[in-house]
Amino acid sequence: MSESSHFKLYKPFGMLSQLTSGEKRQVRKKKFLGELYDFSPGIMPIGRLDEKSEGLLLMTTDGRLSNHINKANIEKEYYAQLDGVITRAALIQLRKGVIIGLFGKNYTTKPCQVAKLQGLPILPPADSKLRIGVHRPTSWISITLTEGKFRQVRKMTAAVGFPTVRLVRVRIGTIGIGDMSIGDVLPTTLDF
Repeated sequence: MSESSHFKLYKPFGMLSQLTSGEKRQVRKKKFLGELYDFSPGIMPIGRLDEKSEGLLLMTTDGRLSNHINKANIEKEYYAQLDGVITRAALIQLRKGVIIGLFGKNYTTKPCQVAKLQGLPILPPADSKLRIGVHRPTSWISITLTEGKFRQVRKMTAAVGFPTVRLVRVRIGTIGIGDMSIGDVLPTTLDF
């Protein structure tokens, strides 16, 4: 039995969290993880980041480990740059849980950790397609979830009146993004 391969990568903005499209010809050019590295057969992303989000993504050839990480309520920390200067009341709402839409139904998010960042986080420059600060000032928060619903962070910040303009996942469990650059792929150990 061969040993599993594990990687951590910094998924760029505008890239899908899948290796390829599975189609021979694409109508619209999309970017896929397979463009970043020559991954071994059987590799899969653990969880996803939507196309407009960036940051830490784990990859593995171990399907059981992937399933465990996705279902084990492991902390995932994000830095979110918000449209507007977030208020104390909005931070409290986010911590307690808010109602978001999820596949046509209302869903109340679990309580989570949320803090306003006092300075700018140390991150690679934002993609030029993001229109940051065009309309009003922005603010940054750290938000740590133990769940991962479809576009959850974006829906949560919008629900309290501060839409997310840039979203970066910086940590999954004990594995952090550190000083990785956009597009970096590094072998790692996954001990979840």
